[in-house]
Amino acid sequence: MTERISAVETIDVRFPTSRHRDGSDAMNPFPDYSAAYVILRTSTGAQGHGLVFTVGRGTEIQVAAVRSLAPMVVGQPVDELLADPGALARRLVGDSQIRWLGPEKGVVHMAAGGLVNAVWDLAGRRAGKPLWKLLADLTPEQLVAQVDFRYLRDALTEEEALALLRAAAAGRAEREHRLRAEGYPAYTTTPGWLGYDDEKLARLCKEAVGAGYRLIKLKVGGNLADDVRRMTIARQAVGPDVAIAVDANQIWGVPEAIRWMRELAPYDPYWIEEPTSPDDVLGHAEVRKALAPVKVATGEHVHNAVMFKQLLRADAVDVVQIDACRVAGVNENLAILLLAAKFGVPVCPHAGGVGLCELVQHLAMFDFVAVSGSTSDRAIEYIDHLHEHFVDPVRVRDGRYLAPTAAGMSAEIVAATLADYRFPDGPQWTSTPTGEVA
Repeated sequence: MTERISAVETIDVRFPTSRHRDGSDAMNPFPDYSAAYVILRTSTGAQGHGLVFTVGRGTEIQVAAVRSLAPMVVGQPVDELLADPGALARRLVGDSQIRWLGPEKGVVHMAAGGLVNAVWDLAGRRAGKPLWKLLADLTPEQLVAQVDFRYLRDALTEEEALALLRAAAAGRAEREHRLRAEGYPAYTTTPGWLGYDDEKLARLCKEAVGAGYRLIKLKVGGNLADDVRRMTIARQAVGPDVAIAVDANQIWGVPEAIRWMRELAPYDPYWIEEPTSPDDVLGHAEVRKALAPVKVATGEHVHNAVMFKQLLRADAVDVVQIDACRVAGVNENLAILLLAAKFGVPVCPHAGGVGLCELVQHLAMFDFVAVSGSTSDRAIEYIDHLHEHFVDPVRVRDGRYLAPTAAGMSAEIVAATLADYRFPDGPQWTSTPTGEVA
C-alpha cells in the first residue's frame, strides 16, 4: 500500500504573554504569542509538524488559510512529497485562486510555509536527521532544484547558485564538526522589551552579559526620552565592549527614523532593525545612507524572496533577517540564503515568538555548513521564553545555540500544551488567574 498524507490538523494555540508584556514593542504593545499549529498525519501513523507564528487576534484567520490549502496535501504519496518538497511548495504558492489573495505574501503565503515546513519536518524524521543536517547532506544540484528562480534570475541564476554551493563544499565536514562542538552564536532580546521597567532592564542586561552574550537588543520607538534613558541604562549595564542593537518594529517613517536614530547615536547602536515599513526598499536605502556606520537590519516581515532581492540590489540592508514562518517555508528561505551569499550580506535570523528559535536555528546552521561557510557578523536571535512547550527545545550555552540532534525541524509542541493553550476553549483561555472570562 502506498503511504499517503491522510490528514492535516490545524490548531489555534495562544499564550497570554500580554499579561506580563513579554514581547512588547512600539508597534505591538500587548502581544499574545500564538501559532497556527500544523500536524501532517500519514496513513502509516507518521507525523510532520509545522507552525505559523502570530501574535493573538487573527490567528483564526491563519488557521483558516492553512485549512484552505490542506486539500492540496491530503492524499499525496509521502515518498513523492519527501523526494521533492519544492514541487509541493510551487503548487501551494502557485494555486491560481488562492494566490490571488497574495500573491506570494501575507496570510496565504505563510499558510503555505506552515505546510511546507511540516513536510520538511516529516522528511527529517524519516531520514533520522535534524533538518540542518538533512539539508547540508544534499548535493548542490539537489538544493538548487528546491528553489524557484523565476523572479530571481536577474540577481541570482541557477548557475551562480550552484557555483556558490560547490565553492562551499570545501571544508564542509570541518565546519560541521565545529558546529557540533561549539554551537552557533546567539544574541538576545530578552532584556529589551519595551514594557519592562528600568530595574528589570538593567538586571536582564547584566544577566545576558554574564550568560555569554556579546550582542543584546532593545526595543525602541515609543518615546524618545524613554529610549535615551533606556539606552543609557543598558550601556552602563553591559559596558563598552558588548554591542547593543535596537529595533523599531516599523514604527517610523523615513525622516523620523533618521532623526530618532541620530539622538541614539552617542550610545553606539550596532544596528537599527525595521526602521520603517518593511515594504519600503528605497526608504531603507535612504536610512542606511544617512545613518552609516550604524547598520540597517530587516527581514522578519519581508514577505518573499523578491523583496529580499530588491533590498540587496538597492544596497538597502546590512543585515538580512530571515524568519522561518514569514515566507513560504524552507524552500523560499533557501533562496534568500543564496541571495544573501551572492551579495555578501550576513544573515542574522529573527527568532523568539512561538517556536521561531526552534525552527530557524536549522536554517542558520545549514547556511554555515553548506552556503556561506561563516559565522562572522552572524548570530541567531534568542528569547528565553516558551521553549518548555516544545518536545525538542533549543539549547543555548555560553551565548551559543547548540546544534539540534533530534530528527526533524524541532517544531513539535507537547500534547499537554496543545490542550491547555488551545484557543478559545483551553483552560488558559476560559478563565484568567482571577477567574474572570478572558
